[in-house]
Order: sequence, then structure tokens, then C-alpha cells
Amino acid sequence: MSDILTISPGTSSRRRWIALVVVCLAMLMNALDSSIVNVALPSIQRSLHFSQANLTWVVDAYLIAFGSFLLLAGRLGDLFGRKKVFLSGVAVFTLSSLVCSMASSQGMLIVARFFQGLGGAISTSVIVAIIVTEFPGAAERAKAMSVFMFVAVGGGSIGLLVGGILTQAVNWHWIFVINVPIGALTLLLGSILIKENPGIGAKEGLDIAGSLMMTLALVLGIYTIVKASSYGWLSGHTLITGALSVGLLGIFATYESRIGKPILPVHILKIRSLTISSVVRGLSFSSMFSVFFFGALYLEKVLGYAPLRTGLAFLPMTLVMATMSLGLTSRLLLRYGPMRLLIPGMISVIAGLLVLAHTGVHSSYVTGVLPAFLLLGFGMSISAVPLLTIAMADVPKADAGLASGIVNVSMWLASSAALAVFGTLAASTTSSKIRAGVNPSTALVDGYHVTFYAGVLCAVAGLLVTAFFLRAPSKEIARGDVTFEEIDEGEFDVYVSEM
Repeated sequence: MSDILTISPGTSSRRRWIALVVVCLAMLMNALDSSIVNVALPSIQRSLHFSQANLTWVVDAYLIAFGSFLLLAGRLGDLFGRKKVFLSGVAVFTLSSLVCSMASSQGMLIVARFFQGLGGAISTSVIVAIIVTEFPGAAERAKAMSVFMFVAVGGGSIGLLVGGILTQAVNWHWIFVINVPIGALTLLLGSILIKENPGIGAKEGLDIAGSLMMTLALVLGIYTIVKASSYGWLSGHTLITGALSVGLLGIFATYESRIGKPILPVHILKIRSLTISSVVRGLSFSSMFSVFFFGALYLEKVLGYAPLRTGLAFLPMTLVMATMSLGLTSRLLLRYGPMRLLIPGMISVIAGLLVLAHTGVHSSYVTGVLPAFLLLGFGMSISAVPLLTIAMADVPKADAGLASGIVNVSMWLASSAALAVFGTLAASTTSSKIRAGVNPSTALVDGYHVTFYAGVLCAVAGLLVTAFFLRAPSKEIARGDVTFEEIDEGEFDVYVSEM
């Protein structure tokens, strides 16, 4: 065994782990921003005199920019260097956060939020690729992925808590100010600690026409999704913009298949472990979005929680994920492999959603909500990291940035679409119940229950895809640089038992 293992020098190992903290700081800013703004929307509306319709653009501008540029930014990282792309994204996000904090008009805030989403997309698109490059050994990579997924998923609930504290203690401007020192520190440490990949060069795929078509198609598609709940799913506006997006994607696919060096090489989409796991990831995160968004609304509008108390209510979920991320998830992953963790993790998520779907107007937090949050935190902890591990395992290093973008786009597109559909279902259910004479609070709960059951359907679909279509990657690693092919089964069992 000693001949197989490669031990990295101590200095290099320390640099990699500090570099992980740096990229996680950037991910934390993006994760916080996805939820922290929701808490402050009423204050922003009062301060800048937004109408209810225009207020949605504070969120939508960010969502559209973020989801639309993930693929392009990921590929640019492969071509020109992921460190350059990452630091550029952090710089754009930090500067636009500063502008958001100083916004004195509706237009200024909305434009700054768009650039915030752009910066978030550019930095986030290459984070997974940086981790894969920095941690080639499976044991360290599993630990690094656990930390990253805790920040990515747990940051949403932390954002609710931080947003409540800042909005109540100071004012809404500070939810953006908090990004500035974090961003500045990330830029400083990232420029020193992150190792640059050489990049394959513009000659290997600077497909300008394809890049424009892909990005425009995503902009139209995500715009259609996030505005569908406002215009209606069958409205002319939704159908026309949706058709334009689909048509442009079709033209893009035809064009890419006919050129020598496309921005989206066909071979990357033929990696089964990447594509199938991305489908499962999209379904899983769609179910979790119903929890973060409608769970918070249930606590505030039905149980009467203040923003700060709502953030504290989500804290146990975050603590479970933090506990698992300290090493337990990575040890389980190495001991049992990704496939054996996915199914119990997704079953736990389904159970948590079913518990939430049985809460009522007068439910107790301790007996009604807390068990659901604990199940959800555990389930996401032991399923998210295996999914990410499977997705990136068979991807060539030269295409890691693009694959990272695909992983993130799958989550973002599915979650955005699910949130829009869930919102429509909740609103229509509540309205129909009120027209039938049901108490408004009960009608609200019924609407939220529909979204939780919809989340259950997404999670069940993900579980079925996992069971029948997803397979362990061909390059599955046991520990360090040791492959299953390099040691026999008995030796592996002894080796793992000594961990």
C-alpha cells in the first residue's frame, strides 16, 4: 500500500486547504445572497417605494444573470485559467454589492443586482473545478466537497438568520455591505493561494457565435421561468419567450454539431455520470427550494415569527449539515461509496418534506417543524456530496470548468422552474380555498402543503432516476490516489478499517 500512496508536502497541503476556505468564502457570499435579500424585501420596498410588481425585479435580476452565465463562465475558466475567472467574478460581485448598498433608486438597485448575479455566476462556475484540481486524491477531495456543499446549502439558512439580524438591528443596506469585506478578503487570499491551471487556450474553443447563442437562449429561458408566475404559464408572454429560448437552443445545438471547436463539446454531454447526476441534482435541489422559500413563509405568515426568529428556526438544519461536513460524510463516502449514500439520503429528504406537509396553523416548532428540518439537513448532507463526486469523476481535467458549469446550471434551472411552479400552485390553492370559505390562515397552510408535496414528487423522481439510471463512475476512487482496480477487495476492506 505504501508504494501506491502519494503524500503531498505539508506546505502544499496547507495551501490547498486555505485555498478551499477562500473559494468557500465566495460561495458563502452567493449562498447568503440567495436568501438574505428575501428577508429584507419589505424594508427595501418601503425605502425605495417599489410597487409589488417591480419589487420582484430585485430578486429576478439576480436570478436571470446568475443562471444565464454559468456555462459560459465555466468554459472560459477551462480556456483561460480558472483562477483568473474566479477572481474576476469575485471582483464584479464585490463592487456590485457596494453599489447595491448605496442604491438610492429602484433602477440603481436592479442594475446592481444584475451585475451581482453576473459576478456570482462567474465565480461560482469554476469553484467545483478548482476543488477537483486542487484535491486529486479521493480522501481529501471527499472532505473538501463536504465542506463546499455545507457552505452551498447551509448558506441559505444562514442567510435567513443574518438577514433578520441586519434588517432588524440596522437597515437593509447592510445586507449588501457585509459582502464587501468578505469579497476583499477573498480577492486578496485567492490571488496568493489559488493555483492557476494553464488553460487550454482560445484556439481550442473560443466559439464566439456559439457563446452568444447559448447565453441568449439561457437568458430568455430563465427570464421565462422566473416571470411565469407573474404573467401566467399559458400567457402569450410566457409562450413566446419560452418558444424563442427553445428555438435558439435548437439552432445552437445544430451549430455546435457542425463546427470543429464548439464552446460546448458534444463529448462532455456523453459522460453518463455527469448528465444523469445533474438531473438528480436538479430534482433534489428543487425539493429543497420549497423548504427554504415556503418554509420561511410558513414560519413568518402562519406561526407569526419575526425575521430573526425565522433564521434561528432554520439553524438546527444548518448545524446538522455542519456536523456531517466536519468529516462524517467524507468517511461514509469512502467506506460505502457514493451510490450507497444517495438512496438513504434522498429517502431522508422525502421524509422531512412529508413531515412539513402535515404541519398546521397551530403546530409546535419542536414537534412539527424541527424533526422535518433535522431529517432534511441529514438527507442533504449525505446525498449532495456523493452526487457532486459522481458528476465530476469521469470528466477530463481540461473540461472541468464546463462540467462545473453544467452541474450548477442543472441545479439553477430546475430550482428556478420549480420555485415558479410551486409559487403558482401555492397561490392558486390558497385563493381557491379562501373563495370556498376556508379561514385565510388555514388556506395559506394548504397552499404551502401543496408545495411540500410537490417537493416530495421531485425528490421521489430523483430517487427513481438514481435507482434505475445512475451508476457509479468508471473512475471511482477509494482513497488518496488508490483506485479500486489497484487493490483487491480484501486489502481494501482492511485499508478502510484502519482509517
